[in-house]
This record gives sequence, structure tokens and C-alpha cells, in this order.
Amino acid sequence: MRKQREVEEAAEVAIAGGGLVGLTLGCALAGAGVPVTVVDAEDPATVLGEPFDGRASAIALGSRRLLEGVGVWRHVGDEAAPIRDIRVSDGRVAEAASRLFLHYDADEVAGQIGSDAMGWIVENRVLRRALHRRAAELPDLELLAPARVDHAERSAGGAALVLADGRRRAARLIAGCDGRGSPLRQAAGIRVTRWDYPQDGIVATLLHELDHEDVAHEHFLPSGPFAVLPLTDLPDGSHRSSLVWTERRPVAEGVMALDDAAFSREIERRFGDSLGRIRVSGRRWRYPLGLQLAQSSVGERLALVGDAAHVIHPIAGQGFNLGLRDIGALAEVLVDARRLGLDLGAPEVLARYQRWRRFDNLALVAVTDGLNRLFSNDIGPLRLARDLGLAAVNRAVPLKRLFMRHAMGLVGELPRLCRGEPL
Repeated sequence: MRKQREVEEAAEVAIAGGGLVGLTLGCALAGAGVPVTVVDAEDPATVLGEPFDGRASAIALGSRRLLEGVGVWRHVGDEAAPIRDIRVSDGRVAEAASRLFLHYDADEVAGQIGSDAMGWIVENRVLRRALHRRAAELPDLELLAPARVDHAERSAGGAALVLADGRRRAARLIAGCDGRGSPLRQAAGIRVTRWDYPQDGIVATLLHELDHEDVAHEHFLPSGPFAVLPLTDLPDGSHRSSLVWTERRPVAEGVMALDDAAFSREIERRFGDSLGRIRVSGRRWRYPLGLQLAQSSVGERLALVGDAAHVIHPIAGQGFNLGLRDIGALAEVLVDARRLGLDLGAPEVLARYQRWRRFDNLALVAVTDGLNRLFSNDIGPLRLARDLGLAAVNRAVPLKRLFMRHAMGLVGELPRLCRGEPL
């Protein structure tokens, strides 16, 4: 861990939370010359450990451009698995699913987007390691970890994070990257709209006989989406994929209690044998699923980013990408304000961030919730309508390409970093 600054006026921006979102924001700002302090409760030795949470993240093309722009992607190296094809299907078993499916092929748009992949799957442990490496390169970034925020002080004149050990870090602005339970959001009195789904997400790494050929599968079962996403091969050539399995909570409890052999058979029963024999590798994790949207992304000298501002269903793998667009927008707003000599925590500066992100957040919350409700059932007429809709989009080339650009994070008022431009 790098040496801590001893002066109180340590930063212009103090970030509570040093996970994927908080540390990416810190790297973006510090890379643009904005002094930043990041406070994280987790010990780096723990979060950089091999298992930690077992998850992987889908990185859309626009998000990769942001990570390249802030100097993080080069540390990911060859540990990002490209997605060159996406197959979306509906039915009880993937291979027995209706032939009316939706297929995205990167070759259809490669000339337009300048990439032969629509996205990448990267294990979160790889992203965390890359972020810590980049953070260590930035003289304007102070990382305090493990360190716990006790409370925030915010007023018209300034702000500060007060740590549990008594240390105090003053700043012009506090960024709340402290997760869905966000103590900073609660202390600011920002209310949320939320509800829980009767579903859990089961996450695991799979080993399989056959090469996934850079294909991501999103298969809709009556209990929810069942995604098998490509990962990089192991050094010995073993083929791997990441499993994100949405299941009704009582069933999920039973599935988690199975031994590895029985668990692997349940996967094969749902997915089929297109990847050959499948077996689970390492631990499994189960997470409750829900939806949450803060009624405002800003407060007095406070900006909420990532899960502190919004939590969406993992369908389509857009949660982290939504947080990265928050980062791109906030970093751009703050860097532009600094160049103009403005107070980074001023209401008019934060209002621009709020306006910019509100529509994207609302839209994706609504879309992911609607898709989950539409596909997480087994009603015959509705299932037929879904399948016909998938087939219709698959045949309507201009519409399909628009949906592909949405999935790649290339639609809307994008921050400069997501367009591949410097801050």
C-alpha cells in the first residue's frame, strides 16, 4: 500500500469505496491530474486473492474504451475473453429451445465499430489486480486500505471523510461508491425505489470439453436467464466459461446444497451438450437479486456512482457497464469544471452529472426489469410471442444492429472516454 499523505487537504475528490467502480473513478480522475483519495474497507491482500467473490464482468466495447483511456486495460492483458457471437434463446433446455432465436455476430458490424468483438468477459479478480496496478502508477491517487469511513461531513464550504481511526480527508466533493447499501446515500437522506426479486443469482466457473469459440449464450428458462459466458483458457488448455444462473430462491437453495457432480449434471440438463461434458471448477456463490434506483444521484457535495445510485437485474450483463458510464460522465464533468476554475462540489456542477445520467439509469432499470418479467415465466402464448419477437428482430437487420450497438454501449450521449477520446 502506498505511503499515506499526512496533510488534511489531501484531495479535491474523496471516494468512499475502492471496489471496481470506486477505484476506476479514482484512476480516471487522478490520470487527468485531479488529486484523489480512495478509502476502501477491504484489505488489498484479500480482494486480490484468487477466489474473493467468484464473479466475472461483461465489458462492453464502450466500457473497454473507457478502461483503455484511464490506463487500466493494458494491465488486463490477455486475460479478457472476447465475445464475438451472442446467442439468445428461449425454452426449457438450450438445445431443445425454439429455432426462433436471436443471434448477434460481431462480423456484421466490425467495419462500423473498429473491433472484431462486441465485448469481453473478465474475471473480477483480474480487474481488481489491474486497477491496483494502475493506481500504484498515479502520484495523484492516495489509496487508504484497509480503512473504514465513519461518516462524511458536508457543507456549502467543503466536505470531508472522517475515518473510524480518527483520520480525516478533506475534499471539495465526495463520491459515494460504497455499494447498494451506501451509508453515504442514507446519511444524505436520499431515498430509493427498490424491490427484491424472488430469485437468486448463482455464479460459478465451468470447465468443459469443447471450445466455446467466443460465443456467449443467454438462455431464458422459466425461472430466469441462464447465461454461459466465455472465459480465457487455463495454461494447460482447459476450456472455461462463467456461469450466471438466475433461479427461484427455494430452488437455488437446493441447487447450492448439491455436490459438484450433481450440480454439474443440473447445468448439463439445462444447457445441453454443445460444450461437451461440463463440470464446475472451484467454489460457487449465491447472491439475492433486486432492483434499486436512488431518487437522486447527487446531494450537497456528494455524487453517487455505480451500485450506490442504481442496482439492476444481471440479465444482459449491463450492471457494471452502467457504472462505468457513470464514471465517464462524472469524470468529464469534474475535469471540465476544474479547467474552468469551478468548485468541483458546486450545485451547478453536480446538476450536470445528474441530468446526464438520469435517463440512461432509468431506461436500463426499466428495460432489465421488463425483460426479466417477460422471460421468467412459462406461459404458452407469451412464450410464443417472445420467440416470434426474437425471430423478427433477428431478421430485421437494421433493428438488430441497433440492438447490438446498445449491447456494446455505443448508443446515447456517451462520455468522451466511452468514445475513445481523452478527458
